[in-house]
Amino acid sequence: MATTKLNFGEWMPDQPSITGALVDAKNVVSQAVGYGPLPTAATFSQEASENLTTLVAGKTPTNDTKLFAAGSTKIFSVSGVGVLTNVSKTGGYTPNAYSDRFRFTQFGNAIIGTNFSDPMQVFTLGTSTGFTDLATSAPICKYLTVVRDFVVTAFTNESSTIYPSRVRWSGINDETEWDADQVTQADYQDIPDGGQIMGIRGGEFGIILMEKGISRMSYIGTPFIFQFDNISRGKGCIAAGSIAQVQGITFFLSDDGFYSCDGQSVTAIGSEKVDRWFFANADESQFNIMSAAVDPVRKLIIWNFRTTFGNRQLIIYNFKSQKWTYGDAGADYISDASTSAVTLEGLDSVNASIDALTVSLDSILYMGGKYFLGGTNGKYVVTYNGANSVGNIVTGDLNAGGRSVVTLARPLIDGGSASVAVASRKLLSEQATFGTSVAADSDNRVSLRSNGNFHQFQVTPTGQWKTAVALDVDFQGQGVR
Repeated sequence: MATTKLNFGEWMPDQPSITGALVDAKNVVSQAVGYGPLPTAATFSQEASENLTTLVAGKTPTNDTKLFAAGSTKIFSVSGVGVLTNVSKTGGYTPNAYSDRFRFTQFGNAIIGTNFSDPMQVFTLGTSTGFTDLATSAPICKYLTVVRDFVVTAFTNESSTIYPSRVRWSGINDETEWDADQVTQADYQDIPDGGQIMGIRGGEFGIILMEKGISRMSYIGTPFIFQFDNISRGKGCIAAGSIAQVQGITFFLSDDGFYSCDGQSVTAIGSEKVDRWFFANADESQFNIMSAAVDPVRKLIIWNFRTTFGNRQLIIYNFKSQKWTYGDAGADYISDASTSAVTLEGLDSVNASIDALTVSLDSILYMGGKYFLGGTNGKYVVTYNGANSVGNIVTGDLNAGGRSVVTLARPLIDGGSASVAVASRKLLSEQATFGTSVAADSDNRVSLRSNGNFHQFQVTPTGQWKTAVALDVDFQGQGVR
């Protein structure tokens, strides 16, 4: 009898199972060691009067936070524990067939939004009661961000002429000034190569993601205001909703996989790991409704996409461990968000009974001022603070050097245990078919009996588990005739 420990290594579906890489890592998230649970999406808000497609949070230096959700014709504030209030400008908004959703950015205390149809909208945190037009000189735009002391727009519509490769910025420290002027420093720049702009992200410098290129915009002052440098030719972004940014690093989907950009260079993060798997499972015709978000607590970049089977899934990248997982989405759109602190009395705004709450009272959701992973699902705002999803971890093939019989498994799960199933086969060309899943007994032992040259193990963590680390497996050699 021999015992081996199968550590839950990296999930790399683009690699063969005999390499030891995990075959499956569903509804779990990568950690420094092993995998943790992925929470489900829990309903957070009241029902809106239309489907919601955007969620954004604003926060002032005094910790006054505000959460907004938008559909195609309305913008709602989300207060308390999910109370929706229509804060649209009078008359609402006109949907644009060429824009998938409202987009927002924060400039000082101002939340500024655009839908590529109506004038840019503004809401001042702490004083406004509703959104209003930003300025008559402001361009209608598809994308917007903040770079240093400027509001920056991209893919503009000016006097009914569309400029898909134009970047235009406001006056310095003045979101209402847009007429080109050396004094205010408002101006614009057309980028001649790279195709149309697919998105823009800001910070100390701007990153402009185009179909076939990436440019950096750096502030240099008058007379040119910004300098534009091409940092990638041929490699660009194919889905506006795939762009996410954290700690100065921008993540996005290109035509051959997932990449990151630090403003100087572009790095492949999914190559030979998940890129082939993603394109085999994603519905490329639905890339226009992808969304991406940062989970700041778990150090994750998460993409929400539609599969070829018609459902929505998440593909998840831990930017610290540089490992991947995936899971069921439970939402149409995802975003990082924030709320104000909530009193117990405030809970009555959504649920008459504490027992009816779908999110634990221990959640950071109720603390206020904390950023968390949220999103929208139909007419509701959701947060990823629900019960743990049912995780599924499948190991690579165990090969003992010949035919062997698996007799026992012991899951190493911090804070819980697991059910285990085994799939044994003679040749790698055969399909791996799992037998019945067996729950661990009170001594954390799973009795199994399966013979073959290669063995995979399907592990489903159970209980209030925190980290799934490994599986100890007992096996013995078996002679052949």
